[in-house]
Amino acid sequence: MLRLMTAAILGALIGWLPVETLKPVAALPAHLAGQIEEMTACEQGADGQYFIFDRRSHTVFTASRSGDQIRRLLQIGAEPGRILRPTAFDVADDGTFVVADAPGWRGRVQSFHGSGASLAGFTLPGREAPLVVLGGAVLSGIGTLVYTGRSVLISQPESGALVTEYAMDGDVLRTFGTLRLTGHEDDPELHRALNAGMVVVNPEGGFYFVFLAGTPLFRKYDANGLLMFERHVEGVEVDDYVLSLPTEWPRRKSAEGRELPVVRPGVRAAAADKEGSLWVSLATPFTYVYDRRGDKRRTIQFRGAGIISPTALSFTREGRVLVAPGCYSF
Repeated sequence: MLRLMTAAILGALIGWLPVETLKPVAALPAHLAGQIEEMTACEQGADGQYFIFDRRSHTVFTASRSGDQIRRLLQIGAEPGRILRPTAFDVADDGTFVVADAPGWRGRVQSFHGSGASLAGFTLPGREAPLVVLGGAVLSGIGTLVYTGRSVLISQPESGALVTEYAMDGDVLRTFGTLRLTGHEDDPELHRALNAGMVVVNPEGGFYFVFLAGTPLFRKYDANGLLMFERHVEGVEVDDYVLSLPTEWPRRKSAEGRELPVVRPGVRAAAADKEGSLWVSLATPFTYVYDRRGDKRRTIQFRGAGIISPTALSFTREGRVLVAPGCYSF
């Protein structure tokens, strides 16, 4: 133990921390997990039930707290109350949830009761454009969002700001966050892609914004959207990604025939725990934990049946971290 503590202290001084391996205390039973094609996210509601976002099958499932049954809440479809080509998902403290999808190549946000009943929805202006490629999937339009129960915060760099907050009727409440300099301002699509990120609610107040691609870094904002600080994400686990960043990005044709850059992320998931620490899961299967001051305190690997590369992180009321795929509880 003393040796491990000494290694941690010395590692912190030189910017390196020993890797902790966390093992789950619970997971969705295999016979239920097998019914889910692509478990993109898993979150727990206030009553203890689990909500599971399955991007590939265009639906959301709910599982009981005991994990002995699972139920499909939504059906595939373009009409209101159904979802088509979903891209993002989040659950509020009151047990309602939202799904972002893109019928007709238009970004849409819908909110639902925990039973699956439709509550509200709105469509964003303009057609979606591919931003970041993750796991072979192109994240277009609304790639990430946060749902507070009253509003939705979306990473929307095409608005000229990092974050746009919408009321549930689609009205823009505010924007905040200055776009970072990328060196590619003359290439608008690439510049926007390198400013795409994840908005994370800080339980202590305010927000974190974690950039998905390009030079790895995150910012901390207060509740009014004012920048508090910016930190680079650094460590041996992210070095290969940084060293391999291209100076010229490959491009592919969109459905409209436009040549758009293919940008692969260095970050896959992010969340904040009740102490206000930020957890950032990298494209490699490692997760960094930063305290409220932005100092890195832990390097973690999650192990289930094997090493897990999280697609989503969230925290239960008991303070355990939920990891998808697998809906593992650590």
